[in-house]
Amino acid sequence: MSISERISPKGVELKVMEAKQRDVGRGRVRIDKMIMDMLGLHNGDVVEIEGKRVTAATVWPAYPEDQGLDIIRMDGLIRRNAGVNIGDKVYVRKAKVKKAVLVKLAPTSFNVTIDEGFVPYAKKKLMDFPVVEGDTVLIPILGQTIPFVIVHTKPSGVVRITHNTNIIILERYVEQTKVPKVTWEDIGGLGPVIQKLRELIELPLRYPEVFKRLGIEPPKGVLLYGPPGTGKTLLAKALANETEAHFIAINGPEIMSKYYGESEQRLREIFEEARKNAPSIIFIDEIDAIAPKREEVTGEVEKRVVAQLLTLLDGLEAREDVVVIAATNRPNAVDPALRRPGRLEIELEIPLPDKKGRLEILQIHTRNMPLADDVDLERLAEMTHGYTGADLAALARSAAFYALRRYLPEIDLDKGELPPGLLERIKVTMEDFLNAYKDIVPSGLREIYVEVPEVHWEDIGGLEEVKQQLREAVEWPLKYPNAFKRLGIEPPKGILLFGPPGTGKTLLAKAAATESQANFIAVRGPEVLSKWVGESEKAIREIFRKARQAAPTIVFFDEIDSIAPIRSFSGDSHVTERIVSQLLTEMDGIERMGNVVVIASTNRPDIIDPALLRPGRFDKMIYVPPPDKHARFKILLIHTKNMPLAMDVDLMRLAELTEGYSGADLEALCREAAMEALREDLNAITVHMRHFEKALKKVRPSITPDMIKFYETWLERAQQRLGMGTRRAQGPNIYT
Repeated sequence: MSISERISPKGVELKVMEAKQRDVGRGRVRIDKMIMDMLGLHNGDVVEIEGKRVTAATVWPAYPEDQGLDIIRMDGLIRRNAGVNIGDKVYVRKAKVKKAVLVKLAPTSFNVTIDEGFVPYAKKKLMDFPVVEGDTVLIPILGQTIPFVIVHTKPSGVVRITHNTNIIILERYVEQTKVPKVTWEDIGGLGPVIQKLRELIELPLRYPEVFKRLGIEPPKGVLLYGPPGTGKTLLAKALANETEAHFIAINGPEIMSKYYGESEQRLREIFEEARKNAPSIIFIDEIDAIAPKREEVTGEVEKRVVAQLLTLLDGLEAREDVVVIAATNRPNAVDPALRRPGRLEIELEIPLPDKKGRLEILQIHTRNMPLADDVDLERLAEMTHGYTGADLAALARSAAFYALRRYLPEIDLDKGELPPGLLERIKVTMEDFLNAYKDIVPSGLREIYVEVPEVHWEDIGGLEEVKQQLREAVEWPLKYPNAFKRLGIEPPKGILLFGPPGTGKTLLAKAAATESQANFIAVRGPEVLSKWVGESEKAIREIFRKARQAAPTIVFFDEIDSIAPIRSFSGDSHVTERIVSQLLTEMDGIERMGNVVVIASTNRPDIIDPALLRPGRFDKMIYVPPPDKHARFKILLIHTKNMPLAMDVDLMRLAELTEGYSGADLEALCREAAMEALREDLNAITVHMRHFEKALKKVRPSITPDMIKFYETWLERAQQRLGMGTRRAQGPNIYT
């Protein structure tokens, strides 16, 4: 049947689908361009949408991937106003829009106090918005939205709010059960998970006849697991809201009681309530708290609660329309009897959002935020590796507070009212987001997070070849992953930086983390050692687990020789032997490393266990040599850039005089020269060449030719042992 034949007096019948993020909250629907032409619609025209009730929205053409499909995309608010859900059918027709003379609004949740500045603000936010009596509209205030219901319009029907419309906002709230709470559009970055949940739970609850026809039983229970803050509870709330099911939330510990049998009684009452109000969703948050592994707990209460939960799940009749959703971030702590078909039979992992997911989440949390033109959400999405949805919500909230602090001087807290026009002037800028970014630490890394000062490649003098190799090994895989996939190669898993003390190995690792915008976990060798058997290996496992979770991550082991020496050389306790074994397993074991790069530094490569020094573990061994003359000049420039130097100071001459000095020695030399100037005159304002000459007598070079020969010989032997060729890189004393 052609589209023209399907047009009835009611309009065209279309299937409802969820809106894309860019359209949410804008009163906008999207339909096929051909259907728009048939209905005589142009971009921005108003359409009437008839479901269980009639509402209105502006219409725009469908996205390219939706062309030719008989669907209409609308957000949760328009769906509620039309009284429909995703998958329902609605009639769409061109609306006869009148200019609103009067629009009366009332809050739907609580009484409000309206000051004189709020009415014009609300009018500006609703300008050109098509509304129908009974619709709910959302007015954003400081990043939050307050729902108001249109209680009366003059004239009636579809009206558009204009400059001449008289807006009246009532202070007393009106009971409104149809206000949307959490919809699918409020969840970003979890498209595949939402699709599975809709197929497994929403479909059987809304269309049970489909499953009856297929002769299969829908799932009784779903276990959602993943890191904290990724949206497990939000998914359950959205599912209950979209299916219009009765929702019962159980927060794990709240049902536990010290009295015998009371905990089990509470569980039975909850399941009974769910049966009476079917279709129902029972959501058990933190299920590991009430259903731990019975063989590992000593308390009788937990064992009885697990047994009761198993009985209740088994007792659910197939067509009772009751679904149990459980959430945990510790799936392996849940009793295995729950994780089988007939109980929590479907397990869905809720992963950390990727870049696209983070962008969607940021769009959701800034939807009602007055953003300045310089705010680049795509750049923020790139920067926030390892952030959960909750972290991104905190980032947006913190940025709003930074913006608010700029306007606080204008607000008189004693008066209790805002200055006229302030609400319209408030803007959140990119600088507010960058300030907030410094405050928010990815929640998965909070226990082991190390604040690393920003170090860029230009802050490191010389070592150009070493820097290039680190760029190729760390930055390229993160920034150009498609190039590696195209050539069918894996980036290196581990990089060993070795060389004399003070040559900048730790600084190079920090710069690699800063430049690649990866999360950085610094492990100072001896801190993982413990006198308790198994604790050191557990610390290594935990570091790698969190690194994988918050990938892309750089794990930096400083002084790795202290925790991974040659195994036969360890003492009686054999702690380091077990740590080496754990490191080998983590770097080259069954579990994939993902976007995790291990960088280790040492000045004793000869005592590191040889099993670590092979491709697949530390793939790249980079010799960080002492600086040559040109590099020493660059290092001196860096350390004297904030120093008031006299005209007679010749840094190139100093570079020639400092043969054998490491980067750390040169920093000490510059500091000592400044101290010499102060000893000479406490009011000195410049540092002269004579001060550097005096400092040269006190600060001696720490690198000897024997040390350099030792490192070069060791590298040649290591490469011969691994069957790798040795080639001399550009610049003196650098081997790759």
